[in-house]
Amino acid sequence: MRVAIAGAGLAGLACAKYLADAGHVPFVYEARDVLGGKVAAWKDQDGDWYETGLHIFFGAYPNMLQLFKELDIENRLQWKSHSMIFNQPEEPGTYSRFDFPDIPAPIHGIAAILSNNGMLSWSEKISFGLGLVPAMLRGQGYVEECDQYSWTEWLRIHNIPERVNDEVFLAMSKALNFINPEEISATVVLTALNRFLQEKNGSKMAFLDGAPPERLCEPILQHIRSLGGEVYTNTPLREINLKPDGTVSGFRIGGIKGNKDQHVEADAYISALPVDSFKLLLPKSWKKEEFFSNLSNLKGVPVINLHLWFDRKLTDIDHLLFSRSPLLSVYADMSITCKSYKNSDHSMLELVFAPAQDWIHRSDEDIIQATLEELKKLFPLHFAGENKAQLSKFKVVKTPLSVYKTIPGCQQLRPNQKTPITNFFLAGDYTMQRYLASMEGAVLSGKLCAQIVSEEMLVT
Repeated sequence: MRVAIAGAGLAGLACAKYLADAGHVPFVYEARDVLGGKVAAWKDQDGDWYETGLHIFFGAYPNMLQLFKELDIENRLQWKSHSMIFNQPEEPGTYSRFDFPDIPAPIHGIAAILSNNGMLSWSEKISFGLGLVPAMLRGQGYVEECDQYSWTEWLRIHNIPERVNDEVFLAMSKALNFINPEEISATVVLTALNRFLQEKNGSKMAFLDGAPPERLCEPILQHIRSLGGEVYTNTPLREINLKPDGTVSGFRIGGIKGNKDQHVEADAYISALPVDSFKLLLPKSWKKEEFFSNLSNLKGVPVINLHLWFDRKLTDIDHLLFSRSPLLSVYADMSITCKSYKNSDHSMLELVFAPAQDWIHRSDEDIIQATLEELKKLFPLHFAGENKAQLSKFKVVKTPLSVYKTIPGCQQLRPNQKTPITNFFLAGDYTMQRYLASMEGAVLSGKLCAQIVSEEMLVT
């Protein structure tokens, strides 16, 4: 079966990979000149990589880890110590850690929380632990029900002091969806906590050993090609053409380098585009369907990713760091954490600037200046006195519409991979799967879509 897929992010590439594994022939069309979508990366004039985001792989990502195994690239994941490390704003330059001991879950998570005395008091730990009991005992059903609340509202319902937000979940909610606790759905945070606490290595983190287009997307591309499929760049989806019965007759694909657009025909068609891009291409007749009209309330969240090269080392921590800053989400010194970016003399900090709604249209210089003010608090010794650290260069990557904004009420709006159109399907982290807006969610959505396409088209 010939399958046309629009979008070569992780969802589209994973979908094509699993379709090819099933004996089908996928053809993927990507608008940009680089693969990866939200994990895209580019090289600057000096040969240094800069990325769309700071991409962390968790032990609680079974489908992603299985993909690495199937591609025989597991050694490209650089696993860090099983810890979560937070900056201490009240004591600049210091950190507080949650260290997970090598014991079964969920005891390891309880031990990590109880052993941390730098952030939560004993009464806060106890009230928070009691609040989590329903989520751990009642499972995903209860977690889904909590989509009616923001995380801050959920804390209030369970009489958990809101200082817990300031200490832990301001940083965590921004890391999960680039928004604050009063905006993010409780379902998102509870889903993450369930995975982190109920799976022994769920919260363990790894960095890819290089840029995602080379170290992850390229192996998927080669696998697809080895099985007869193909992936094309610079070929945007312009239009979804329909038959009189409302099913898809073909994709109108943009031509390469000034060539004419082409009409692509296949047995099945898949959109693996971000939800905001897909909404712009919805045929008029489909917009009347509730399945598609619900998408109007799923909207991408703005995010800014920063790369700052300094003339010296600012830290020796080989891990992801939660900044607990009002402007910054998470960051890492990629010259330490990533093998391909290794530099023993200079730091290259990669930081997520979030929430970004009020900053996405500001100049790069304004954003960098605000970031440097925050870094002075995180690294006070390196930004004081005459011999303070100097910024060598920087890169600002703005994504006005990134992953869908996971505010309360979104769960019921998320579509299945199977649509009402018999030969048209969806993939993408916004489609319904348990890992929400994440790399794992994108890969799982592509995998589920491939399975559904195989089953549905075999029947027809």
